[in-house]
Amino acid sequence: MTTAAVNVLELVDAPDSAAVATFLPRLSAALRGDAPLLPLPRSGTERERLREAGAGISVPDGVALAVPTSGSTGSPRLALLAAAALKASADSTHKALGGPGRWLLALPVTHIGGLQVLVRTLRAGLDPAVVDTASGFTAAAFAAAVASMDVASSEQPHYTALVPTQLQRLLDDGAAVEALWQLDAVLVGGAAASDDLLIRASGAGVTVVSTYGMTETCGGCVYDGVPLPGVDLAITTDGRIKIAGPMLFDGYLGEVGPPADRWFTTNDLGRFEDGLLKVQGRVDNVIVSGGVNVPAEAVERALLAVPGVTAVIVVGLPDEEWGQRVVALVSARDSIELDTVRSSCRSALPAEWLPREVVTLEALPMLASGKPDRPAAGHLAAVLAR
Repeated sequence: MTTAAVNVLELVDAPDSAAVATFLPRLSAALRGDAPLLPLPRSGTERERLREAGAGISVPDGVALAVPTSGSTGSPRLALLAAAALKASADSTHKALGGPGRWLLALPVTHIGGLQVLVRTLRAGLDPAVVDTASGFTAAAFAAAVASMDVASSEQPHYTALVPTQLQRLLDDGAAVEALWQLDAVLVGGAAASDDLLIRASGAGVTVVSTYGMTETCGGCVYDGVPLPGVDLAITTDGRIKIAGPMLFDGYLGEVGPPADRWFTTNDLGRFEDGLLKVQGRVDNVIVSGGVNVPAEAVERALLAVPGVTAVIVVGLPDEEWGQRVVALVSARDSIELDTVRSSCRSALPAEWLPREVVTLEALPMLASGKPDRPAAGHLAAVLAR
């Protein structure tokens, strides 16, 4: 990382779907070395927090974007992403997918998932298609955006990136499934996608690619368990995933710089199985119940296989007897009982990991990045659980 020169962050409003074309030249300029950008949400407390954090701040030369991490288990930080790292990520993605293509933007550009769709667009030299999210993300708007791409008359590939919740919604709509068929690849990331969801998408004829990555790696850097070109993976002695490659970030705003040994040690637990990376959950998302470490994300994956369950967030609540008890917030097509959940998951989970309470909600709290909002889920569980 070069430190001889600095540039002051430029705070910009993240564009709505109608303003993406106006935003692209500014992003292109940042990638060429002009003022680095911090895209702000258009409203809300997060906007003010980021505005205060980034106002008048200088960053090292070469940084193109300051992007908040997801903050799914705590307060987000601003990761500094160099233009070279963003370009390396985009180019490696195109190599893995079979070549540059036209991208459909369906994610907000306040987080790395949406921003990287636009970086890939610029690297491909093509105009993006954009889902109209003025009324929120809908299957109808997605299908209309795909129709606008006129795939049949185009020679280049067509891609999009989604979070699991979006894919689930699209698979429930016939017209949206037909739109998904037209795309050469549908990247799914931002949060862990259940095996059932991926199998359902594949069974529906969708070319789905499960991605793993984070803001600090300029987005997804492992596709279907295989690292992108230029990416190296390792597992530490305590089971954490380590990543090296040209798409690593340049440190956090106001904190230490990038790893000196070129390796970034994540807070994700993983292992290699038949040469593929299997992500098992986060180190900081473990519930200690009766002296047993319960990985919340492993419990969530098991619950997603329960018939009728469409989404789940597992949290730990204080308990006088157990220290913490495992509580599942569930979104389901119909009301679901605790006994049903426990019996369905008994063969997949140790008895100590089974939920002790289930709270059914119409919708679960999610962050703009598509990840579960775990602090909000914990507050809800504390109020609604018995």
